[in-house]
Amino acid sequence: MKSQKAPLRMCVGCGEMKEKRELLRVVKTKDGEILLDKTGRLNGRGAYICNDKKCLQQAQKAHRLDKAFGTSVADEVYEKLAEALSDAK
Repeated sequence: MKSQKAPLRMCVGCGEMKEKRELLRVVKTKDGEILLDKTGRLNGRGAYICNDKKCLQQAQKAHRLDKAFGTSVADEVYEKLAEALSDAK
């Protein structure tokens, strides 16, 4: 029997490829709301980020979530994500 490889995703902050379960998923819902998806199962467009505030700061500085979701992401959303990152540790 072959063992399956773990799915890899790229962090929008540091750009490193990591196993999906090591990363947190940020999702843009149909309503345009951007939030942290703790279950990994919410419907919508997803982007992955390390559980590290440095990666979130890099993503914000380079507007990588804006590019991933095709829309402008407000600073308040980044602040909420920063709070959620600290809670998720």
